[in-house]
Amino acid sequence: MNRNIYIDNIPQEKALQSFMDGLQACGWFKRDAELIPVRESLHRITAEPVIAKRSSPHYTASAMDGAAVKSAMTIGATEGNPVNIMAGDYLEVDTGDFVPKEYDAVIMIEDINFFPDHIQIIKAAVPWQHIRSIGEDMVEGDMILPSLRSIGPYELAALITAGVETVPVIKKPMLAVIPTGTELVDSAQIQMAPGDIVESNSYMLMGLAREWGADCLRHDIVIDDREQIRQAVMDVKSQADLIVICSGSSAGREDYTASIVKELGEVLVHGVAVRPGKPAILGIIEQKPVIGVPGYPISAGLIFNLFAKPIIYRKIGALAPDNETIPGTISKKLPSPMGVDEYVNVNVAVINDKMITYPLNRGAGLSSILVKSDGTLHIERGQEGLEAGSGCNISLYRSRREIKNSLITLGSHDMSIDFLIDILYRDHGIRLVSTNVGSMGGIMALRRKETHFAGLHLLDENGGYNISYLNKYLPNEKYLLVNLVKRHQGLVVAPGNPLGITGIGDLARSNVRYINRQKGAGTRILLDHLLKKEGISSADINGYNREEYTHLAVAAAVKNDACDTGMAIFASAKAMGLDFIPVDVERYDLCILTDIIPEQQLECLLTVIRSGEFRERVNRFGGYETDLTGNIIYRHGY
Repeated sequence: MNRNIYIDNIPQEKALQSFMDGLQACGWFKRDAELIPVRESLHRITAEPVIAKRSSPHYTASAMDGAAVKSAMTIGATEGNPVNIMAGDYLEVDTGDFVPKEYDAVIMIEDINFFPDHIQIIKAAVPWQHIRSIGEDMVEGDMILPSLRSIGPYELAALITAGVETVPVIKKPMLAVIPTGTELVDSAQIQMAPGDIVESNSYMLMGLAREWGADCLRHDIVIDDREQIRQAVMDVKSQADLIVICSGSSAGREDYTASIVKELGEVLVHGVAVRPGKPAILGIIEQKPVIGVPGYPISAGLIFNLFAKPIIYRKIGALAPDNETIPGTISKKLPSPMGVDEYVNVNVAVINDKMITYPLNRGAGLSSILVKSDGTLHIERGQEGLEAGSGCNISLYRSRREIKNSLITLGSHDMSIDFLIDILYRDHGIRLVSTNVGSMGGIMALRRKETHFAGLHLLDENGGYNISYLNKYLPNEKYLLVNLVKRHQGLVVAPGNPLGITGIGDLARSNVRYINRQKGAGTRILLDHLLKKEGISSADINGYNREEYTHLAVAAAVKNDACDTGMAIFASAKAMGLDFIPVDVERYDLCILTDIIPEQQLECLLTVIRSGEFRERVNRFGGYETDLTGNIIYRHGY
């Protein structure tokens, strides 16, 4: 079989238009209807006008609690000249009660004095006062809802009130998702071999499709075999209105999607000028759309949003909702290649009334980014990126209110920050967004006023922590230095310590593979300090220039035999089931810029740090000491 080595680079607007035109030409957008029970119709879309089956109210009804009377008998009634109406000439009623035809008004209970054989009224009534006429709300035969109207809770109540028992709605399109890849395994599989990848993209795409109004079915995972993938397409096409093939859309030796779509139908687009997600495939098989999405989750989600969302909404006769767009200020330079529309996931926080925008890792394979992201920044294909401090527009995934009630922390990574995130949101409704840039990165972010606070553990020449660095880089700022924890740093090794590593001196052994933290990280500064004391050159360490950005990432590398050891905190070794060789106990502090963090949020943050629950959770994790937790270590600018 000839491989399709070359992939097009079609602008996304042109690709979508080609897709839409092809589907329009084959009649795919024609809508099918179905009749369903009205009580099951919430969030469905009407296929035709819905007519009232009965009037509401279907009788003359009292609109107030009081008494039904003949209005002529109330003429002249005032507080100073009350009118008596004898029993038999009035009828006590409650709101909604039937008013017999001999009465033409209702007097409110507030304007009535009740006696055993009569009532006394203090206000005259006019004909049909406080009486709801037949059909006041809806008249039998009235159109309650037009075609293509979404049925919300209010519409549902109106339909039931009008006696509608079944309602014609647009039939939901059926999405069939086919996950492909020999390396894929189901999430229920307990034993994972190297190279196994849990298949989760199909569930993400089906979740999106259901939010947009489609029904879904999932085919079992198909290995990278052309005939098996082809057969999977044949199996689902009779049930599906839309087919999505997960992965296999590129031009590799086991990427068969394009050739299968071409054989069974027509490939309209193979290659879209977007990043991530360029290898996307748009085609038609037997008058049904087929989308081939890349295997990386961010790429798959983006392509599905760009091309499946608009056709699903058009198919069901609804307008696709737009995310709220807000102006932001980019926190760092963001290069981007010319000629593609790039979508970058970002976090957003309000600092000094500006929406500061923090680009997240651009790796298309990082599904956690989609969980952490507040929205996307669109760099149009005519731009070469954005300079730090420049304006940008952010399409939000979250509400503006949630963004405004967020704190951001850029700095060194520590697992206790997760406890802060959890308790702060649960007890105070404040969302804390944490980005790991290392201690020096945190200080630079504080200096640029791009973070509310930063986690630091920078060792001073005199053996202290953090203060000399803050005095050097933040001489004019107002801040508090608050201890979060003291933590045990050491060397993480495989269970049983197979290489017999005992301390820093062993890192110079030729058979020891080390993994380092990034430049500017407090852990790396501590390592350099200890190497200097031992008289060891960094050039003698195998792996000194290989970097990770978190303690957990270092521990994960050791666990997966990507290296033999790395420096990290005890908690990360415990989390990964590894052994730990203690090296030092360090102070991990938070430097809080008190002139930019809202006072109430600062109070909540300190309350959580000083809480018994936070200390208990930290101590239970192990490798921490909390005797200084919550103490103000240093004040500056007060």
